Amino acid sequence: MARKSLIAREAKRARLVKKYADLREQLKAEGRWEELDKLPRNSNPIRLHNRCRLTGRPKGYMRKFGLCRVKFRQMALDGKIPGVTKASW
Repeated sequence: MARKSLIAREAKRARLVKKYADLREQLKAEGRWEELDKLPRNSNPIRLHNRCRLTGRPKGYMRKFGLCRVKFRQMALDGKIPGVTKASW
């Protein structure tokens, strides 16, 4: 489980990205780079990092499911993810 502070930091970044998204697009379109530089750094969407919804783990993230590989495997084997079965041939 990731530290609560790291999960909270990522959530704060996501809120800032959402808050400044329209303003960032407008400033980029108009070419007002000095004003764009004055916006908070964390309002840039490139600073977001995907995390597992259950554990907050940043690595081994699977976009399609929103889970890290560890929880994905555990839930798939328990049959909690519909349509996912273990391969056998």
